[in-house]
Amino acid sequence: MSIKCMQAATMTDLERYVINGPTMGTCYSAIVCGSTSLDIENLEKQLERVVSLVDGQMSTWKPHSDLMRLNRTPLEHWVPIPVQLFEVLDDALEIQGLSNGAFDIGIGDVVNAWGFGAQGPELDLKAIKEQGKISVPVRREPAFELDADGYRARRLLPRQLDLSGIAKGYAVDLMAEIVEQFGIQDYLVSIDGELRTAGCREDGAPWCIAVETSDPLRRAAGEYLEICDIAVATSGSYRHLRQIGNLIVSHTMDGRSLKPAMTGTSSVTVFCESCMQADAWATALMVLGEAEGWKVAGELGLNVKFSKD
Repeated sequence: MSIKCMQAATMTDLERYVINGPTMGTCYSAIVCGSTSLDIENLEKQLERVVSLVDGQMSTWKPHSDLMRLNRTPLEHWVPIPVQLFEVLDDALEIQGLSNGAFDIGIGDVVNAWGFGAQGPELDLKAIKEQGKISVPVRREPAFELDADGYRARRLLPRQLDLSGIAKGYAVDLMAEIVEQFGIQDYLVSIDGELRTAGCREDGAPWCIAVETSDPLRRAAGEYLEICDIAVATSGSYRHLRQIGNLIVSHTMDGRSLKPAMTGTSSVTVFCESCMQADAWATALMVLGEAEGWKVAGELGLNVKFSKD
């Protein structure tokens, strides 16, 4: 964990603080502009608390997370779950419907079979072969249902739930809530490629972010964007790759085919008020591909940017 403080160049009553630390196999970061009386140590503790809370509830890499407890429960057995996990599952159901099944969290078994899950990088060729035999409907039914009155969930189908395409965005939204509770109006909070901004930098300019190139061999900025008061998430096919013979596949799975998504799209960037929504829709649009993705985005009024391979 580290905290840095730099005196603002033009706003002498404010200081720029940077807080960062590890979470979810990557890092979180908060850049905030606050007064010299800001309780930065307490802010650090509260940010650490919420990212740890999300990781502890929604990780597939932690056997005792609330999500994995649900995954181990027999089918059709109701399980009480925390309100935060309930909120994410509820949004996941909604986006699955709106995306015609392109966003589907009931693909944990597929993620594991292709070597992108907590079970390790080895391909499970037997599982892949069995999944290939399944006649997948154009639109699968949800793998679970929720009880809003009791904050409960139950699995309906023998599928493992995986929140990798939405949990980080939700955690960023919680970070933003914490920062605002401290009276901070100008900030950029992020986890990996998911981020949310408000206000502007200490010099009055918009926040500037870099969108990566789609080169799998190096990490470099392909484009710079100036943003404020918005959340941004990017999903790409150029990281987390596996090679199977002459075939190179990415970690984004298509729940409609039970295979890695192969649409020729290298990345999708989504701009929303909610980072959770941006995160999930970036995944969904990667699965849909550019042609179908533009149609869905247009119908829903989503602000998106596609990049091709």
